[in-house]
Amino acid sequence: MNLEPHAIAAIAMTIAALILFSRDRIPLEYSCVAVLAVFVLGFELFPYPGETPLRGATFLAGFGNEALITICLLLMLAKGIEVSGALRPIGRFLTGVWLRNRSLALLATLAIAAFISAFANNTPIVVMLLPILVGVAHRIGIAPSKILMPIGFATIIGGMSTTIGTSTNLLVVSVSEQYGMPRLDMFDFAYPAVLAGGIAMLYLWLVLPRILPERPSLLAGTEPRIFDSVVTITDGSPFAGETLAVVMRRIGEQIRFTRIERGQALELVRLPTLRLQAGDRLHIRGTPECIQIAQEAFGATPGADQPKRAPDERLVEIVVTRDSPLHSRRLSQLRRDTLRGLHPIGWYRPGQRRVTTLKRTSDPLLRTGDVLLMQGNRHDIHLLMEKPHMLVLARSIHVPRRAKAAFAIAVMAGVVVVAALGIMPIIASALCGLGLMLVGRCLTWQEAWSSLDTRLVLVIVASLAMGNALVGTGAAAEMAHAFVAAVEGMPPPLVLSGLLLVTSLLTEVVTNNAIAIIATPIAMSVAAEFGLSPVPFVLAVLFGANMSYLTPIGYQTNLLVMSAGNYRFADFFRAGLPLQIILWLSLSVLLTRLYL
Repeated sequence: MNLEPHAIAAIAMTIAALILFSRDRIPLEYSCVAVLAVFVLGFELFPYPGETPLRGATFLAGFGNEALITICLLLMLAKGIEVSGALRPIGRFLTGVWLRNRSLALLATLAIAAFISAFANNTPIVVMLLPILVGVAHRIGIAPSKILMPIGFATIIGGMSTTIGTSTNLLVVSVSEQYGMPRLDMFDFAYPAVLAGGIAMLYLWLVLPRILPERPSLLAGTEPRIFDSVVTITDGSPFAGETLAVVMRRIGEQIRFTRIERGQALELVRLPTLRLQAGDRLHIRGTPECIQIAQEAFGATPGADQPKRAPDERLVEIVVTRDSPLHSRRLSQLRRDTLRGLHPIGWYRPGQRRVTTLKRTSDPLLRTGDVLLMQGNRHDIHLLMEKPHMLVLARSIHVPRRAKAAFAIAVMAGVVVVAALGIMPIIASALCGLGLMLVGRCLTWQEAWSSLDTRLVLVIVASLAMGNALVGTGAAAEMAHAFVAAVEGMPPPLVLSGLLLVTSLLTEVVTNNAIAIIATPIAMSVAAEFGLSPVPFVLAVLFGANMSYLTPIGYQTNLLVMSAGNYRFADFFRAGLPLQIILWLSLSVLLTRLYL
């Protein structure tokens, strides 16, 4: 290769950056900042005087890149779907299906996970499904390790079918357009992705569960705390006048009714035919999330047992310690500012199979180790955490805004439809969608901002800087020449297949966003060398950068299922290698038939 000093420096720095990115001991954000600093300082002191001059400030332009902004907007929209609880009905549906037919349930879960991942970030999808599937696996007597990895892989497969399925797709589309290729619309490459993904899904459904080992889940011994609480049937409740059987069917199996009171002293027999009336007090038992869902379903209004709703409402657990102001005190004895406006809705006492319902009439004497389930807004929780000797567990539980779930789904669907029809570019429709979610109070600005991953932003900007250096100095073109020389005499389909394979292997050890940004201009240069359309070569990079199946570090959802399923490093290689081969061969054939 005939390289100038600037091109040699760009290649050397890119290799060094990729090595840094693959080192777990060095925080990724530190590596990204170091890469940016070297590029900015180096090209500021030694500017590149080419056809398109490169100076230090050029490499900071990635912070304003359209793809990065679009990714951030989509992450915020996904947060709105998450905090509204819009995905929870899907979880309840899957639970019912798993209890009826395991094989069909696995297929349904794979299909739903893949479909949703085509339009939303797959990380919250996996986070939502993991506790559901682990719980179902324990109930039906199978090892969670048999089903968690297929679901994680399905979300990756689904994500590669649309331009907004993953941040990698958006970056490849944006970078290729930046270098002169016509922009790929949302579903332009869905056809080969769906065909190849369909073959891969058969492997995930019929083969992978049989070859995965049976291992006890690390979550098996961590049963959630079960609290007791009380809800009161009001005149406007949707369950006023309904029988207990109807209520139990609608609420689900996660909630238990321990007692029903009517009036001051009358306790009703819990018969399925019992018809509930306004004023009835239902004593329920379940996890904090289930208790809150039940309160929302009953249409509970603020009163003695239900706190007032707040836009940033949270549930939080407070442990009574020996030094706590709660120790050896009754709730009625506490000063009004002790709990900072938080309202107690549940009580848990370790070591007792039956816990006493928390209510003012019982007014329990709190002991060391008791856990209070409190409800209040974020500000009051932070104030409480600052008080001395008040042990507030770090895990706070978001209360889903179920009334906003339909609106959140409608907004997300509108964003996808508007972008798919070409009415607006995805960045514009996503921005409008975020504005609607904020105005409609599907999420707060703090929640939207918290959805952004600083490491993701920095690695994208650093990768864009590397891509600009490789292209601007001519290094990408020279690397393409070298690649073409190495495969001289081979037909273009084999070159295309080789590019797909190399990209898929590199993404196992280096972040897929970095590989996608760096490899895209090289793929376009290879296409130019052959005098062919760049589309199949760019798609080879796009699909290859999404094929992270051989190692748990290849994709963040792999790490999630590795922990929950108690998998080992070798399990991913044994299970992912056939999947990698299936997708590599099928996509190689499809890209050749459709585009070459």
